[in-house]
Amino acid sequence: MRITKRTNIAVRLLMYCAVNEGRLVTKSEIASSCNVSENHLAQVINQLGQLGFLHTQRGRNGGMSLGRPAAEIQIGEVFRLVEGEQPDTECFADRDGSCPLTAACRLKVALSDAAEAFFAALDGITLESLVCNNHDLLQMLQPLGCQRTVA
Repeated sequence: MRITKRTNIAVRLLMYCAVNEGRLVTKSEIASSCNVSENHLAQVINQLGQLGFLHTQRGRNGGMSLGRPAAEIQIGEVFRLVEGEQPDTECFADRDGSCPLTAACRLKVALSDAAEAFFAALDGITLESLVCNNHDLLQMLQPLGCQRTVA
């Protein structure tokens, strides 16, 4: 399955917020640390805020933080909601009837089953499991001057 740039950014953003728990993080620091354009990031922030994964605060002292604990954020759920549940193939969106095989094709069912297996594998992974005790990640995603001491 091909992962879109939007989902990749969404997971990086959530990991950054999880690593920097307890404070509001800014769009510019995430963009810099995660090598993402602020324009793409703004769209993902908006979507994750609407989905309840992020709490956003506007204004001079604004920023964002996780909308719920990292242990309660399943990566499979993030992928489903950001990516969409169906693989990107013509037969899933065959609105104009251009595929003559749709009525008898079993590939659609196989692809649907494969996508569900992919998402199910990600359901067992929480945001917390991606960042907990990941000392290298902690060092990479903390802004300069805010480095934690890791044992």
